[in-house]
Amino acid sequence: MTGLWPPPDGRRIPLWLKLAYTGFVLVFVPCYWQTYGPTNFLFLCDVALFMGLVAIWLESPLLASAPAVGILIPQVVWIADFTAELVGLRLTGLTGYMFNTAIPLHTRALSLFHGWLPVLLVWLVARLGYHRRAWLLWTAVAWVILTICYCCFPPPPAPPEAPHKPVNVNYVYGFSQQQPQTWVPQWLYFAAVMAGLPLVVVLPAHMVLTWLFASRELRCAEPATTTSTPGD
Repeated sequence: MTGLWPPPDGRRIPLWLKLAYTGFVLVFVPCYWQTYGPTNFLFLCDVALFMGLVAIWLESPLLASAPAVGILIPQVVWIADFTAELVGLRLTGLTGYMFNTAIPLHTRALSLFHGWLPVLLVWLVARLGYHRRAWLLWTAVAWVILTICYCCFPPPPAPPEAPHKPVNVNYVYGFSQQQPQTWVPQWLYFAAVMAGLPLVVVLPAHMVLTWLFASRELRCAEPATTTSTPGD
């Protein structure tokens, strides 16, 4: 009897995992849409989830590496903050919404993808190889999205009539969902976010993933082939 791994048809990612990931996204999208609205999907963690869906089906090293290098550090922070909140401590407060009973429990349960998605993306990179241009792709995508969030979406707080409406998407107005930052002029803060993304978030993850997996890039870039010999 053939097991679930390794896949018998030469795929590097098993079909059951592709179907499970797709099933999660099919549940995630309507639930989040109903609770938060479509603009919530511009959060970079959500973008990483969707990019991962394409990567897992195409088995693309570039499309798997880009979200991995983009969200590895932010999601480690999310996991640490959520763990602290669970034990009654306060770090950044970024995961406080996970304990907001006004948000449906099933929506908050779906938000646990912040914990397993970076692990899965790193595993995909381990299987497919790390693409050295991933940091460029993610930085370009993130810069476009951050610009849209800054120019088109409102600063905090959310309006009373729509308390779950996404504001301050990707924290382009500061780290608080109650009010914009007041430390520096807003344009200067946004410029710092744009510059800090590749330097503080992407570059360290790129260095780690390069060190761990870049040696697999050429070996994983093409499916394995076998050489025929006379008599085979």
